[in-house]
Formats: sequence, C-alpha cells, structure tokens
Amino acid sequence: MPYPLEKGDKLRAYHLIKELSHEHEVNLFCLSDTAVHPDAESKLKEFCSEVYIHRLSGIGRIFRLMMGFFNSKPFQVSYFYSKNAQRVFNRFVEQHIPQHISCQLVRTAEYALPFSTIPKSIDYMDALSVGMNRMADKANWPMSSIMKTEYRKLRKYELDILDQFDVRFIISEQDKELLSLPAELHVLPNGVDPKFFEASNTTKTRDILFTGNMSYRPNVESARFLVNNVMPLVWKQLPQVKVTLAGANPASGVNSLKSSQVEVTGWVDDIKSVYDSSRVFVAPMLINSGLQNKLLEAMACGVPSLTTPLANNALGAQPESQIMIGDDAESIAAQIVVLLTNTEKSATIASQGKAYVEGNFSWEKEAERLLQWIG
Repeated sequence: MPYPLEKGDKLRAYHLIKELSHEHEVNLFCLSDTAVHPDAESKLKEFCSEVYIHRLSGIGRIFRLMMGFFNSKPFQVSYFYSKNAQRVFNRFVEQHIPQHISCQLVRTAEYALPFSTIPKSIDYMDALSVGMNRMADKANWPMSSIMKTEYRKLRKYELDILDQFDVRFIISEQDKELLSLPAELHVLPNGVDPKFFEASNTTKTRDILFTGNMSYRPNVESARFLVNNVMPLVWKQLPQVKVTLAGANPASGVNSLKSSQVEVTGWVDDIKSVYDSSRVFVAPMLINSGLQNKLLEAMACGVPSLTTPLANNALGAQPESQIMIGDDAESIAAQIVVLLTNTEKSATIASQGKAYVEGNFSWEKEAERLLQWIG
C-alpha cells in the first residue's frame, strides 16, 4: 500500500503513480498485511481511477510462510501470494482490461503471470537477493540460516521470472551489476519531491540526523552503528553534539539508543522540517545497496551529507565536493567533525550536493523514461 510514505518502496510507487496519472488512467491493486492508514485510499484516489485494497489475513500469511519451507519460491513471495487474492485480481483485470500490468517487487510477480497476452513490466527495485545475503552474513543463527535459504530462493526466482515480463527495471547501475541478469534490465532511479528543494529559514537545532523506517533491519543496523561505534569517537572531540534518529516504527534496537544525547522521534508528519533543522545528515549504510531516498531528500534540502561507499555507488555523487564518504567508524567520525567545524567545507558540500540532486533526480523525468519503455 503506497501510503503513508514512510518506506522507500512506497515512496517510489506513489510518485510514479502520480506522474503516470497525468496522461494515463491508472488502476491500483494493493496487497496489505497491516492496518491501512485512514487517509490512504482517498490520497491515492487523487491519482487513480480505482484503488482496490486486498487485505491478507494473519492466519493465511502465517500458513503460507510456513509452507514456504516446502516449496522453491522465496518466503516473501509465499507470504504475499494468496489464491483468493489471485481470484480477486483476475476479476480486477477482466474489469479494466489494462493495456499494461506493472508489478512492484518480485513478491507481486505471481499475480501477473497468468496474463500472458497483456504486456507486463516488473520493478525489481533493489538487488534483493544480494541484500538478503548481506543481512544473513550479519545475523545470528538460526535467522542467518533462514536468510541464506531466502537468498538462494530469491536469486533463483529473480532469474526464473525474467522471461515472463516484457520490461524489467531497477533503481541503480550498482544494483543492476549486482544482479547480473541475463536479460535487458533498465535503470530507473528515484526522483525527489519538489517540496524538498524549497528554501527554508528553519533554525538549525539538530546536530546530526539519520532518517528512515526504523523497523527496517538495514536502518536499525545503521542507527546502532552510528550511535554505538561512530558517535563515541565524535564525542571525544565534540562532547555536546547530539544525534536525531527520525522515522516510523522504531524497533526496540533503535529505542534502546535513546539518551540525553540521542533523540528517537518516531513518525514525523513533516520530515522536511527535520532535515531543514539539521546541521549534518549521516547515512552510514552497511547492508543495502539501493539508491537511498533519505540521501536524495537531505541533499535536496541543502543539508551537507555523509554516507558510505556502498550507498554512494548507487547515488553517484562526487566525494569531497557533493558528498562526504566514510568506510568505517573512524573515517565517518572524522568526516562528521569536519562538517560540524569547517563552515566553508560544509557550505560547499551542501550547495553542490543540492545542485547535483536537482539536476539528476526528477520523478517527472523518470516517469517519462518509464513510458518510453512500456509504450
């Protein structure tokens, strides 16, 4: 369900739907495994001719997840695939007779496979199998074993569905190379909501900011790494500096980081105001490889930003002029100190980073590119 916009996959779907709806009729079929936001349907109907929300029952999800141990499909595909939902989706397609079916993430691919005569596209988004393998390497047993199994299933499934779709796309060149699929895979980066480029006179009341869905494992790991590994090195030089961790659904591993020097906000209605009030944005991503919306938004707001080589490989910003890079706790801490103490350097990174994002990441342009592929 691509609303509210607290996760990258929701944000990507929402903005592409919005842009495509300017010249095309969009009918949206959503699967939901959680309670739906009360404004979600009305917000999406601003762009969609019809929004159908299929709620997946808790018992059914658990049963399908357990059965996933006995079939070759990834657990996340088994979790989201329901025969009842398939019947409803079939009727949805028969009602609208679409010229094109677009699936977001491999977990929805099964629903489109029966429609062999309708052109189809799939958004792989990230190199999911690669990300799963990285998470498995950092997890403890037995979760590491389950994740390794999911990695192998995902890798096979990413290959198996290739020929079932006419158009395939992914979020970055890095993810394309990591997947290394034996078929054409277009790169479709994310854009940035124009509101983030708007000037602000907000006072800088926060020192260091990290944002994201705080129940998502890569974000949880990054938040813990920032507070437990990086910040002690910063505090040795700048003991008064404080950290803000902003984002929905903070996991226990994030909430446990709260202190007099670490703020955990939970959901924020206006995330732009949080960016605008921050002196430095840090995204110490250790696991996932996709293009980070959080970096695009922070840089668009003119916040000097710092990340890891893994995240910047997808972003493609120029180190030392448009963004700062650190590959371990020591180098990240050192760069934070530079951005907090060197006003001239910080201003350069902020202005050039903003210009880079503004010139290269637009939802309107990406939607136009997508339409060229799907016809």
